[in-house]
Amino acid sequence: MRLEITCDDRLGICQDVLQILRDQEIDLRGIEVDPRGKIFLNFPELAFEDFSHLMPQIRRIPNVKDVKTIPYMPFEREHFEFSLLLSTLPDPVLSIDSKGQIDIINDAGVQLLAGNNEQLKGELINQYIHGFSILRWLDKEPKEPTYEAILIGQSEYHAQLLPIWVTAEDGGETFAGAVITCKTEPITATWQRGDNQSAFGGILTEHASIKRVLKDAQRMAELDAPLLIEGETGSGKELLAKACHFASARFEKPFLAINCAALPDNVAESELFGHGEGSLSHQSARKTGVLEQAAGGTVLLDSVGEMSISLQAKLLRFLEDGVFRRIGEEQEVSVDVRVICTAQDQLYALVEQGKFREDLYYRLNVLSLNLPPLRERGADVLLLAEHFINQACKTLGRSQVKLGRATREKLRRYQWPGNVRQLENTMFRSVSMLEGDILEPGDVRLPELKQSDEPLAIDMDDLSLDDAVRQFEASILKRLYPSFPSTRQLAKRLGLSHTAVANKLRDYGIGKQRKRK
Repeated sequence: MRLEITCDDRLGICQDVLQILRDQEIDLRGIEVDPRGKIFLNFPELAFEDFSHLMPQIRRIPNVKDVKTIPYMPFEREHFEFSLLLSTLPDPVLSIDSKGQIDIINDAGVQLLAGNNEQLKGELINQYIHGFSILRWLDKEPKEPTYEAILIGQSEYHAQLLPIWVTAEDGGETFAGAVITCKTEPITATWQRGDNQSAFGGILTEHASIKRVLKDAQRMAELDAPLLIEGETGSGKELLAKACHFASARFEKPFLAINCAALPDNVAESELFGHGEGSLSHQSARKTGVLEQAAGGTVLLDSVGEMSISLQAKLLRFLEDGVFRRIGEEQEVSVDVRVICTAQDQLYALVEQGKFREDLYYRLNVLSLNLPPLRERGADVLLLAEHFINQACKTLGRSQVKLGRATREKLRRYQWPGNVRQLENTMFRSVSMLEGDILEPGDVRLPELKQSDEPLAIDMDDLSLDDAVRQFEASILKRLYPSFPSTRQLAKRLGLSHTAVANKLRDYGIGKQRKRK
């Protein structure tokens, strides 16, 4: 039975109502108070005689205006309304508490996690979702929503995590968990939509430096200025360039790439700018270059530092005027494309050596990103390893493979000179040769690194202790500078003063403080 009591606000009126129920020995199941002057009671059905005594007693309470029976409590209606709305949503939605336990989950979420509603409630979410540490994210009590790539089973999805904060009457806030919404189609299916968030969702990371790079890349993707991406070989420069293209307004237009290091000078010029009929030989047909083929889209110049000086001059003119001439033709061609370049290490070092035009460097370096090597990305090694294992299992059509504990430690300690590409190839080879379902250390073959391959190894031959310390210090600064390009940021990272770091950069010729010859 449910009652609705209409009343004026008065201190103690609820206590008077509860006293009558106690006197009548009525078991109260629920009570709701509406600030607009209503009290709702939920208790077992009463015999007519008991009910006829109860109603007059409540009506005689001072400030009570009316009492009537109702079919349901307001909360009950909200609960069923909420359940109906949630169950009809096509995307999986679930709520977790601050410890990561599942509170609420809709039908689509149950289907995705392959369980039933009762079994899933109270379970820790990290048993079902991988690729992103939700428990670690909850421990930080975040204020802002986040978009993350996650793994469910052997498929990747894009999830939005919305933190829940409960506000008390005194204005204080308490962290109460999060709501997770997940797109029902895998990430790869959403890349072609030109959505800024989903375009970068395919880049898996848990490392702060990569997240900073992705945050900057999301803003730079919307611009048309040239973009320079620097980093070691295999660190993911082309993947980041593609994400910038698909997150831009040009996403429906072509994305074409040229590897400047793989082509001779004359071939590279023909591939990039095209050539006229008969310009290369009497029988050569007219060819459209990559710049024209990608009109309206994006052209990636991979390893741009390997481009010849003469070809650099032609590229510079195109970047400045938007026009070029095909080989063997006089007519100028005008196209609208965005140019993204990649380079290993720091391109400015080639400028100092006279191998790269300084004016072209500054024209390309309008916007820049620097990808740190995999050995500096900590937990990303295991995150990416598990991702590549899942991909390999799908490709090979075999049962799921897991990493043994000792293998995880081996992967974590290795320096990965070939970065993400080496890790991907290693995982595919290991899975393809594996007979069981668990990768042990002996199943993962890695080349032994020489001392010179180690990032901070110092050759002590003919070096004093002071020289060795200076060499080691320079190595650390050279490694960190790309991720902290301002002296103030780098000083904060190292716990030193701004002046001390600026002096060291100048002494070692690093970054903007390089000594000119």
